[in-house]
Amino acid sequence: MVSYGLRKFRETMMKKILTFVLLIGLISGCSGEQESSNSADAEYKTYKWRLVTSWPKNYPGLGMAPEKIANLVEEMSNGQMQITVYGAGEQVPAFGVFDAVSSGSHQMGHSGGYFWKGKVPAAQFFTSVPFGLTADEINAWVNRGGGLELWREIYEPFNIYPIPAGNTGTQMFGWFNKEINSLEDVKGLKMRIPGIGGEVLKEAGGIPVTLPGGELFTALQTGVIDATEWVGPYNDLTFGFHQAAKYYYYPGWHEPGPMLELLINMDAWNSLPKHLQVIIETATKAVNQDTLDEYLARNNQALTELVEVHGVELRKLPDDVIEEFRAISNEILSDLAEEDEVIGKVYDSYIEFKNNVTEYHKISEDSFIEARNK
Repeated sequence: MVSYGLRKFRETMMKKILTFVLLIGLISGCSGEQESSNSADAEYKTYKWRLVTSWPKNYPGLGMAPEKIANLVEEMSNGQMQITVYGAGEQVPAFGVFDAVSSGSHQMGHSGGYFWKGKVPAAQFFTSVPFGLTADEINAWVNRGGGLELWREIYEPFNIYPIPAGNTGTQMFGWFNKEINSLEDVKGLKMRIPGIGGEVLKEAGGIPVTLPGGELFTALQTGVIDATEWVGPYNDLTFGFHQAAKYYYYPGWHEPGPMLELLINMDAWNSLPKHLQVIIETATKAVNQDTLDEYLARNNQALTELVEVHGVELRKLPDDVIEEFRAISNEILSDLAEEDEVIGKVYDSYIEFKNNVTEYHKISEDSFIEARNK
């Protein structure tokens, strides 16, 4: 027989256990309701974000790309996501976009990765490197060749989520106040040219200068610089460089297919419900292609006006100058890959992809273009 005392003990313990189980169930239920409530709040709340850029406000192509992204996102989200775009200098300097997004002071930014070479040297590969990938090729490498995964990996420590967000296509080499007939003419030349292209110019004896777009005309006109690259005829005509320089040189060996980037603060990105993330990705992908289409459709018309109306002298760089730039570029890229493990990882992926598409282009696009243009 079980003693009375033992029976009372068991009854007391069972009551405590039942009470504990009921409390756990109540807490779990409340937690579930809270979690569900928070999830619902995220699903239906309105998000108002700020996007800062490195471009003049509403500037054709470059400056309108983030505006188009903002408009598409608001329309696709039925107004749930509202993005206000600020041009360079309106809230942060042109080259302050990366830090603004990284710190979270602004949720989004639009710029070019080679501007951050001092912070993230490997970022330059995701804009453009000399004698590198064309616009179609860099799109393919980033989206289908492993580039995007590397890009997000190297930006993650800075709390930034990048998305491809536009491309200008192959650029012009730029505007010059003197002729370039030989390598001697490059020596001592003060030229606005960013990224690894600037390093190549420096090795060739020139003096690279980094300036935001809004300062270029005055710098060229007043002699602060002797030459400047910017984009191509469509944008260069808008800035009126033909009023400050006589010679317009090609090819744009330094930027064969420069990709723009949408930068998103990682904490802000993770706070979004999934459907808004998908909307942003989709809208940006659409604008990435639309921007390239815009430049391809507008450049030759603008070039014709520059030459036939404004009397600009269109010049091709001498072959020996191009060959020297190529040799210097290959050496710089190789050295960077050996000196920096992260750059090396990106470089290996980039070069392998470049070599693969180059081989196929020899019998496809290259041979067709040669046949078509004879």
